[in-house]
Amino acid sequence: MRRAELEHLIRAAAAVTNEYEIVVIGSQSILASVPAPPPELVQSMEADCYPLRRPELADLIDGAIGELSPFHERFGYYAQGVGPETAVLPDGWQERLVKLQNEQTDLKLGWCLEPHDLAAAKLVAGRDKDGPFVATMLRHGIISMDTLVARIAALPLDEARKARLQRQARRLAQA
Repeated sequence: MRRAELEHLIRAAAAVTNEYEIVVIGSQSILASVPAPPPELVQSMEADCYPLRRPELADLIDGAIGELSPFHERFGYYAQGVGPETAVLPDGWQERLVKLQNEQTDLKLGWCLEPHDLAAAKLVAGRDKDGPFVATMLRHGIISMDTLVARIAALPLDEARKARLQRQARRLAQA
């Protein structure tokens, strides 16, 4: 996905839900902070999002511009309607959201995860693709280890799990 495609999805999600502010919590939220990230970070053809004020309308996003929709068939990318509970995020993540708003979003607001918050959520999710994603962010200097470790410490998890995630992050930095 490219930034222009994310802007299109924000615009479309806002139109479908009749909401002004859309939160993007998936990997493609990186495009708000890093307009031209390394190719390894933008391989996904979907953006996970929901309306800020009415997350329950995420189903409308899935139905209209989601996977296998006419929108997806036409453009080759789509939005996945999710809820705020989809990602486990560090305390204070809402205050660090990165604003994406311009003419391409039809001046609708896209609120995207700050890269360190995204990396922490990826480590919690722990899928095969998540470790390499975080390693790429570290290798390219998109995130710093010190801030990532602090964000992991702010996750709503038990201390033992946070310690394991911090060790994993340090291993990824050496990969």
